[in-house]
Amino acid sequence: MMSMKDKTVLIVGGSSGIGLASAERFLQSGASVHIAGRSTDRLDKASAHLSAFGSVNTLRLDTTDARSVEDAMAGLPESGLDHLVITASQGVHGRFADLAIEDAMGLFDSKFWGPYRVARAALPRMRDGGSITLFSGVLSRRPGVNCSALGAVNGAVEALVRALALELGPRLRVNGVSPGMVRTEAYAGMPEEARDTMYRETGASLPVGRVGAASEIAEAVLFAAGNAYLTGQILDVDGGHMVRQ
Repeated sequence: MMSMKDKTVLIVGGSSGIGLASAERFLQSGASVHIAGRSTDRLDKASAHLSAFGSVNTLRLDTTDARSVEDAMAGLPESGLDHLVITASQGVHGRFADLAIEDAMGLFDSKFWGPYRVARAALPRMRDGGSITLFSGVLSRRPGVNCSALGAVNGAVEALVRALALELGPRLRVNGVSPGMVRTEAYAGMPEEARDTMYRETGASLPVGRVGAASEIAEAVLFAAGNAYLTGQILDVDGGHMVRQ
């Protein structure tokens, strides 16, 4: 496992799903980890879960609220951050003709402007040689029906990754992770039978024959943060979604 000894990491969205799995990986690799999220209850539960791997600091942070972001940054150690990972976002689906523009705008506020806001606020606290990792998704380059807004915001995130890698280098590296379908709490609101059917049918369409696990995406996050020669890249961790029939 890649060593993160003496490194400090902030994971925004670290209280659940891929963010929580990433926090586990960073702790296992020796990093000092801070997790941030909107829900105090989720943060407390995540902290209790992560105690098996090490101690974490929790920060309440709403990426859509500039004051909340600034307050959270003030709660970070004066010594600074080595790596910033932003997984927090929401998903909105719907036909282009039917989806309310306000809902599409809310999606951009969460998945594009939220990470933009956090990354900008964190810049003064980032140590030289550090990294920023953002999240897009397979719909950026492989569109799906009823997903035009989500595909567009993923594409915007990927454009931001490349632009920031150029602008912030060589002091910082910037990369993106683009997951395929992953078993996480993001689908907890679906009826169990419908969710299992979705996982089974989507998995059957992929070259690997199944959907992903959060821990598998976390491995890519650790790689993006730790590889000092990687920047401006989008890591597709999607089970072969980009090449499926």
